[in-house]
Amino acid sequence: MSEQPGRIMACEIAEQPAVLWHLLEKGAPRIREVATAIAARRPRFVLLTARGTSDNAALYAKYLMEIELGLPCGLTSMSTTTAYEARPDLTDVLVITVSQSGGSPDLVASTKAAREAGAVTLAVTNNPASPLAAVSEFHIDVLAGAEKALPATKTYTASLLSLYLFVQGMRGNDGAAAKVLPDLTADILSRRDEVRQLASRYRFAERMVITSRGYGYSSAKEAALKLMETSYIPALSYSGADLLHGPLAMVDNHSPVIAVVADGKGGEALQPVLDRLLDRGADLVVVGPRSQVEAASAGFVLPTAGVPEELQPVLEILPLQILAYEVTIARGQDPDAPRALAKITETH
Repeated sequence: MSEQPGRIMACEIAEQPAVLWHLLEKGAPRIREVATAIAARRPRFVLLTARGTSDNAALYAKYLMEIELGLPCGLTSMSTTTAYEARPDLTDVLVITVSQSGGSPDLVASTKAAREAGAVTLAVTNNPASPLAAVSEFHIDVLAGAEKALPATKTYTASLLSLYLFVQGMRGNDGAAAKVLPDLTADILSRRDEVRQLASRYRFAERMVITSRGYGYSSAKEAALKLMETSYIPALSYSGADLLHGPLAMVDNHSPVIAVVADGKGGEALQPVLDRLLDRGADLVVVGPRSQVEAASAGFVLPTAGVPEELQPVLEILPLQILAYEVTIARGQDPDAPRALAKITETH
């Protein structure tokens, strides 16, 4: 355990404005070079490979690439390759593997197999010297710097921004819209006291539900993961549409629900779900635009004016990272060192 519980995680959360600025200034040109080279290969399909937090970044990339590039995308099941030894024809398929460490054996093995099967392979990592980077044809370094806390924070937002810049590069754009992110990120992180007040609602929670739609779905899943791995609260994440198909029945006036509401089409699609939750008397907290926060039980207003919806997940996750930290501290636990976890998870 760290000398002061949560000290490392808190510091790494606070580093994110600087990390995003550094990535925009130093990493963007290289990302665009990689994107241009891959676009010239004209991939017909995209497969995204990842685990844990990186899997949520990959889900974000799935929405980005299908909406922005019109390319069908799938999330891979690595065991088909590593356990069942399947060898599908991946000619002209782009395989993107996202991993903060680039060290998990199944990620390395499945990427190596994909390249041998004809795929264009791209690794997105925080470690250019990793085994994953070595077996991939292309590599993007998210430039987040060493991350020591077990819960990933700055590598997640750096991965989101890197994937955004990559997709914009595939389109021949420079991703200039992202230049607002470092300042907006600093603004959100300066409002820690607001999140601490929200955290008091969940100190004794036995379970939580987190929901969103569209680009925000990746934020809901990452928030649930952060809460589970730090505070040990069972946190269930659902697409708003899936929540209506059965799980809504478990929500009552004692059920804490967090809704990540995008300022855009995803938020519009989530509105019927918010209405149903309010009808059921759920303790609804909204992370999103002011109008949605004011209609809920409580919430955190995001500065999304003028920010494209596809960039908002970088902002959405910030108060939720702080929330996971504050809930964990309030429950007397150390978010730097969750039980039974290691920084590099070696799945096979």
